[in-house]
Amino acid sequence: MAEPRPDTRSGARGVALQALLEIDDGAYANLAVPKLLSASRLDARDRGFVTELAYGTTRMRRACDWLVDRFVTGDRPLDLPTRNTLRLGAYQLAFTRVAPHAAVSATVDLASPKARGLVNAVLRKVAGDLPPRWPDRATELSYPDWLIEQLVADLGAEQAHAALVQMNEPPSVTERPDGYIQDVASQLVAAVVDVQPGELVADLCAAPGGKATAMASVSGRPLVAASDRNPIRAGLVAENVADLRLPNVATLVADGLHPPYRPASFDRVLLDAPCSGLGVLRRRPDARWRIQRADVGRLARLQRDLLHAAAGLVRPGGTLVYSVCTLTLAETAAVDRWLYEQHPELRPVPVPAGGPWEPLGRGARLLPQTQGTDGMYVLKLERAGR
Repeated sequence: MAEPRPDTRSGARGVALQALLEIDDGAYANLAVPKLLSASRLDARDRGFVTELAYGTTRMRRACDWLVDRFVTGDRPLDLPTRNTLRLGAYQLAFTRVAPHAAVSATVDLASPKARGLVNAVLRKVAGDLPPRWPDRATELSYPDWLIEQLVADLGAEQAHAALVQMNEPPSVTERPDGYIQDVASQLVAAVVDVQPGELVADLCAAPGGKATAMASVSGRPLVAASDRNPIRAGLVAENVADLRLPNVATLVADGLHPPYRPASFDRVLLDAPCSGLGVLRRRPDARWRIQRADVGRLARLQRDLLHAAAGLVRPGGTLVYSVCTLTLAETAAVDRWLYEQHPELRPVPVPAGGPWEPLGRGARLLPQTQGTDGMYVLKLERAGR
């Protein structure tokens, strides 16, 4: 467990530091930061600063550690509050427009009394050695070595580098006409499903409900069954459905591996499957440190099992859409090859040409750098017969 948390009354930097400590304790950044902000009395400007510092420092953790560790002497490891205080200061110095003297003095104030001398000395040395001469690309971009190696192998060096650079940029906020905040890439996936009036649609891994509500909002009000195996996450779907006043969405707790529906009963099935999330690292800054190489293969096996269950729900002439917000070949093109061998009754439907999608196998992918969106893969299939 982390050391006791600093008081949020120390201002925006104090709230950001508290978020860093909670993330180190296992909290998800996208849950920890909003929770702390809602409990604070900060104004809109300071709330934005908290988000920038907490997300940015988490995203650039490896780079910040390298900036700091060059000037930390002694064999005793830093305690987590001191380590995170130094990360927070280094991030301000190297990656923001905060004046160096303000970044140093305000960050030193957050340190425990016994650590203030160390924090002050180290941050002043960091400030005096900018811009840095990075030791390697992985440190500069602040990703684990394995992740860079994986994307280079799957995308090629040039495309991988462009994707990694783009995913270090803060995400833009995109609002649908109904007011729901959803990245363009996810909206494009919902559009690929192409729900028609009066159809029966299953969204098997629906949380938090963005794609389900987008599909339910088309004219003619199709009926959407939106399920998630986690009751809390299913509750998020229900909340979003209620906020958007969509009576044509039925929300339920159900395991996508064992969906509680009659076989061949849906016109459209969407499986937005659990994945490594390597296409949305700009939006989930802590994910790059959580996901491990072995997770990719484990998740690919889960995706195949979910697809096998999903395929049985599609009526003859109906369609199945598989999507993942990742860029690995194991979770995209390799899954497509498995489907081709295991489910020959599913015939590919081309993704509409002329948009941002680029072909990959029988499906298509959207790289983060193409339009500054999340990275995404989509595969659309039609079940033979009528």
